[in-house]
Amino acid sequence: MQETLLQQGMDLMIYGMGTVLVFLTVLVIATGIMSRLMLRYFPDPVVIEPKKKERPSSGAQVEPRIQKVIEQALRQHRQSHK
Repeated sequence: MQETLLQQGMDLMIYGMGTVLVFLTVLVIATGIMSRLMLRYFPDPVVIEPKKKERPSSGAQVEPRIQKVIEQALRQHRQSHK
């Protein structure tokens, strides 16, 4: 009894697709196991939020010395970019 060429091709295709299916299933399972192991033994570090520094209110006064330095810097900038 001799199989036809078409039948042999179908058998080979089914064997190949089955092999790929088994390989991908094993790959997905192994990846899931590795993911669970990593999360269990190497958890994500807890993020500690830095304390927010209070910003001075818009009505807060700037030191007169700093105010003069800022004014001079602005004046120089405006003169150099005319």
